[in-house]
Amino acid sequence: MRTLEKKLEEAQVCADLAREGEEVVAELKQAVEALATALDLQELEMMLTGEHDAGNAILTIHPGAGGTESQDWAEMLYRMYLRWAESHGYRVETLDYQKGEEAGIKSATLLVAGRDAYGFLRAESGVHRLVRISPFDSSGRRHTSFASVYAYPELNEDIEVAVEEKDLRIDTYRSSGAGGQHVNVTDSAVRITHLPTGIVASCQNERSQHRNRDMAMTILRSRLYDLERRKRDEKRAIEEGAKKGIEFGSQIRSYVLQPYRLIKDHRTGVEVGDVDRILDGGLDPFIRAYLLSRRAPASPGP
Repeated sequence: MRTLEKKLEEAQVCADLAREGEEVVAELKQAVEALATALDLQELEMMLTGEHDAGNAILTIHPGAGGTESQDWAEMLYRMYLRWAESHGYRVETLDYQKGEEAGIKSATLLVAGRDAYGFLRAESGVHRLVRISPFDSSGRRHTSFASVYAYPELNEDIEVAVEEKDLRIDTYRSSGAGGQHVNVTDSAVRITHLPTGIVASCQNERSQHRNRDMAMTILRSRLYDLERRKRDEKRAIEEGAKKGIEFGSQIRSYVLQPYRLIKDHRTGVEVGDVDRILDGGLDPFIRAYLLSRRAPASPGP
């Protein structure tokens, strides 16, 4: 709120100077644009009222069926979210990064740290579809690829999630991703499988196996917590006769590069033709529209 007040004061000062005949047209325009940006940010923050919206996010990316083509698409999404997070001043750690055989990635897990990271990134959970001329097809045919993205809240230590040791299988392996000079040196990477649910959490970011194990447990706790929360939401929706938009796996957005260039969000109807800007991290129009749609009251029945 203080930032908004400061931007308003700056715009008012420029407006007063302009009324007095000062040549401050450029400064006034800049101040008004900064005020509009601050208003947009304030409006978005007011929409983030969920229990964990203000906290950090754990973001996972997995390619769908389709081998190299889908793995390359997953890596494009990985880069897109890195650029989005960096442009918003978030601290990003790549916790796990499994390279594809020929290109792309088999999976990636990011920790995006900063205020409202989860509140914004939960708008990205779902299946993302890409249509393009495949660079891996010598015949130059058009391919459709899918990748899933899911955001989990990083839990505070005071939130208890019961995990019994007997329900875990813990494997260690040699790091294989973009983790710096210590990757591929020792078997420090850790993969934890929760046997009752089949949920797998991995971390290879740290040199220490112990620290990787701790972070993998953090990811596992977040995913188990989110699983129970989604079950609760689904049960409530069924009881209220409104079961829709809850199931993970629904396609949320299409990125078409050929035969035309357009990105469309299927939940909100927002379309953007500047494909390169979006793939370079310009996701705010989609995130904003999603948050507005979640905030909008349901229309009255007949």
